Amino acid sequence: MAQMRTLKPHVRLSICNPKSGSDSEFGRGVAELCRGVDELGSLNAAAKAMGMAYSKAWRIMRDTEEALGIKLLNRDGAHGSTLTKQAHALLGVYSSLSERLEEEARSAYRELI
Repeated sequence: MAQMRTLKPHVRLSICNPKSGSDSEFGRGVAELCRGVDELGSLNAAAKAMGMAYSKAWRIMRDTEEALGIKLLNRDGAHGSTLTKQAHALLGVYSSLSERLEEEARSAYRELI
């Protein structure tokens, strides 16, 4: 039992559009791409920072935008990209909700072991 006290739960959250027939969701990877775009100014730079091909990042963002029905990026060609207001809002909600769920899971785990 003592070994179990050193463990911690990890919650994986995703936000999806239940009306979409797509498997694309706003989850940890898309959130990380959005943070990268916000910090680095381009999807290409965000993808490189994650060790991901730009074409894959572009496809992920396009598919997620389509599935959610929300534009996430303002693309400006060679000048990079910025997050839309909706993307900033969704990222904020996702981050806050993720933190709350992680804390709740840690608390419940401590009670149960």
